[in-house]
Amino acid sequence: MIVEERIYTLMAGKVADYLKVYENEGLAIQKDMLGTMVGYFSTEFGPLNQIVHLWAYRDLADRETRRRRLAAGPGWQAYVAKIRPWVVNQENKLLIPAAFSPKLIHEDAA
Repeated sequence: MIVEERIYTLMAGKVADYLKVYENEGLAIQKDMLGTMVGYFSTEFGPLNQIVHLWAYRDLADRETRRRRLAAGPGWQAYVAKIRPWVVNQENKLLIPAAFSPKLIHEDAA
């Protein structure tokens, strides 16, 4: 299992707008395509105007397949066109769990 951490820094004052559009349009598409959401957050302290979300995958191949399918979807493309102007910076990290970390997805999950 791997976890991808994605951090989006948004234009000041756009976090509430982003979250509203994501909840109404992006969430269902991503959950259907990507599978296991670990969490979705906005920052209150430290760097502000950031959205942080975590997604679990079986492995890199599973991530690549799911992300490619997501990116090709017309619904996702329409959603991204709405929120892209608000994104100032994006950072992605691949997180490898320690051996004792809880499993977030079943190994046999699609």
